[in-house]
Amino acid sequence: MPLKRRSLRTVGIVGFGAFGGLVARHVAPHCRVLAFDVEPREAEGVAVTFCDLPTVARCDVVVLAVPVSALVKVIRALHPHLRAGTIVIDVGSVKIEPVRVMLEELPPHVEIIGSHPLFGPQSANDGVAGHRIAWCPVRGSSAKRIAAFLRRVLRLDVIRTTPDAHDREMAVVQGLTHLVAKVLVRMEPLPSRMTTRSFDLILQATNMVRHDAPGVYEAIERANPHAAAVRERFFTLADEVRGALDGRQHNPAPFPEPAQAELAPPLSVPAY
Repeated sequence: MPLKRRSLRTVGIVGFGAFGGLVARHVAPHCRVLAFDVEPREAEGVAVTFCDLPTVARCDVVVLAVPVSALVKVIRALHPHLRAGTIVIDVGSVKIEPVRVMLEELPPHVEIIGSHPLFGPQSANDGVAGHRIAWCPVRGSSAKRIAAFLRRVLRLDVIRTTPDAHDREMAVVQGLTHLVAKVLVRMEPLPSRMTTRSFDLILQATNMVRHDAPGVYEAIERANPHAAAVRERFFTLADEVRGALDGRQHNPAPFPEPAQAELAPPLSVPAY
């Protein structure tokens, strides 16, 4: 039975941390925003109404801005209060597990979209226009019109993909970024006076993720089923490079081309 289509006038945000606040800041000028958090913080000039979880659940769109590890608990609390046709969207850094949980735990009368904004409060400090968002329609018919709003109004680059294709690419894109950043932070203090442009860019990338909540790193490295294989390949190749420098290996290719079979499929094409 098709889900009932209705107007989208209210957005409820569950989890008003740094990213929930970022969502509110860019959505509030276009609709009424309600939010719930166990430890609500100041909305800092954004038009947000804090209320209880049942009230947030009755919004037209409900955004789950909570750690992957908390999804089951949050969805079970929302479940009895969700109305027919409500659109539930998660914004987690991985997609396979959140989509599985939403399909298993959410009632059949709601729509489901898995999303991953490929930016955060640090990288989007000057606005979200031009940034990318991965978009995984799961159930219902509203994914296309919401994607149109994201693209036309917020000026986001909406990339339609599948949970598995998303996680394959993020295992490299985010998995390696956070892994390298963790190591560099532990090596501090690092040079800052005589640096190259390439080194400055590495430090810039490190600073963009170093203050992410611990749950983000855990999701990227542990909740992504493809991350372990990427880490293993990275450490294996790093050990080969170290071996070459120590004289244990002769004439290694400085930048070998990866085997075609090891490349992840593309993240699809811009949607809509």
